[in-house]
Parts: sequence; structure tokens; C-alpha cells
Amino acid sequence: MKHRAEFLMISAAMGFSLGGIGAKILREADMDAFRLTQIRTTGAAIILLTIAFITGKKQLRIKQGELKDLIIFGVIGVAAVTSFYFFAIKYLYVSVALIIEFTAPIWIVLYLRFIKHKQISPLMWWGIGCAFGGLILISQVWSESTLSPLGVAFAFADAFALAAYFLYAEKLTQGRTSLSLMTWGIGIAAIFWALVQPWWLFPTSYLTDSYSLGGNLDNFQVPGWALVLWIIVVGTVIPYLLTVTGIRELSASTSSVIGMIEPIFAGAIAWWLLNEAFNTVQLIGCAVVLLGIYLADKAKATVH
Repeated sequence: MKHRAEFLMISAAMGFSLGGIGAKILREADMDAFRLTQIRTTGAAIILLTIAFITGKKQLRIKQGELKDLIIFGVIGVAAVTSFYFFAIKYLYVSVALIIEFTAPIWIVLYLRFIKHKQISPLMWWGIGCAFGGLILISQVWSESTLSPLGVAFAFADAFALAAYFLYAEKLTQGRTSLSLMTWGIGIAAIFWALVQPWWLFPTSYLTDSYSLGGNLDNFQVPGWALVLWIIVVGTVIPYLLTVTGIRELSASTSSVIGMIEPIFAGAIAWWLLNEAFNTVQLIGCAVVLLGIYLADKAKATVH
């Protein structure tokens, strides 16, 4: 199938956005962000490990010299991305934190150019510039009044961690299946969270309470465990598997730029569910992001 990898990356972005619906509902009910991340990664790890054992546990074997990279991928590429993001939005508006987080493609390309000494197509630079500029239009960051230095530091740490996720995923997918990579990555992240936050202190009441879906679906009540299951399957397991499969066929740089489509999907979901429509400037931003993704995809052959 032509453009199969691009389709996988776009589908993954849609999955992350859909998973965000459940996360938003639980966060608005005051569920701790780190506890939500913990149950998300732990649940996903259990599902992935089960599938890996059924389909062939040999794929989980760690090759010589691979353990360090897998630990970095799990702790920094999976656990730290979410952690730094939640720290950032304690001090910054979400829109500002997202814009800084999505500087990840810039750091990836700079790393490839100046550390790995790879030639980067001018189209890739233009693609990143357009996609990043489009996100600025969508988020309208100029409407935010102040910036917290600590929040900015956490947001940039988040961007670096996200860059590490794409780079290590590209490296590790060359030697193992997407399923085994994400089983290890999310599994290591789950172990990290278990050490940081003991499970016996988990607030289980969030799983038994019921919550309104809000907006156009305000009359629908859903139990907390169903929202968590939605986040785990639709917003974690499926999109992560799609992402690493797409990275295998594309590159870290191209994949990270395509991932910038996620805020567009999030906005579309907000429009459908909450009647939060894009204004003219934001619609222009969406078009510019799509142009940037197109240019980055055209340049993909030059950055492998």
C-alpha cells in the first residue's frame, strides 16, 4: 500500500487524540495526572505482554548491548515525555507547553545534521518550519500573557524526551518487532511508575465512580473503569504500535513532523464534542501544518 507508513502515523495521532477525551474527563474530576499516567502505562503493558506471549515470547528476548537502549527508551521516551508535560502545564498554558513540546522535530533534525553528519533536504527544513508555524497559529500563543521560566524548562525537557522517543524507536525497530519494542518500552515505564508511586496507595474510587462525557454527550454517564480502558486501548496500545511501525518505514524526523497533526485532530474532536470551533486564524494554521507535513514527507528519503 502506497503511503502506508504515513497512514499509520496519522492514525496513531488520531488514536492519541481520542484517548485524550477520557483523560480530560478524569483530569477534570481531579484525578492526579501521574496516577492517570501510571494506570495507562501499566494497563497497556499488561495487554502488550499478553499479546507478545501469545504471538511468540521469543520476540521479547534482549540482544547483547540492547538493554541500555531499551531502558532509555522506556524511561525517557515513554515515561519522561508524559511526566515533563504534566510538570510543564503546572506552570504554563497547555497551548504554550504543546508548542514547545513540538519543537522535537527541530532537535531531531539538528541532531541528525550536526551529530550524525547526515545531509538534510531543504524540504525537511521547510516542512518543519511550516508545521511549527501552523501550530503557533492554531494555539495562538500570543494571547498568553506571561511565561514561567520553570515551566519553559520542563516543556523543553519534554521536547528533548519526545525527540529521544522517535530517535530510539527508529534505532530499535531495526532489530525487533513493533510489538516487542513497545512491550519493553511501556513495560519499563510501568515499572518506573510503580517505584515512584506505590500501587497500594492508588485512589481506586476513580474507577468505580461514573462521569458525564460532557458537551453534546452530556447526558451519557460512563464508569471510570471504562474511561481508563478506553485510554489504555484506544489512546495508548493501538497508537503506540502504529507509531513505531510507521517510524520503521519512515524516519524519526519525518514521523515526528507527521505527529504534529495531533492538535488538529484534538481540535476537531473538541468541535464535535464541545462545539469549540476553530476560528479563521486557526483554520489557516491547520492548512499550514498539513503543508508542512506534505513537505516533510516529500523529503523523507534524504534523512534515513
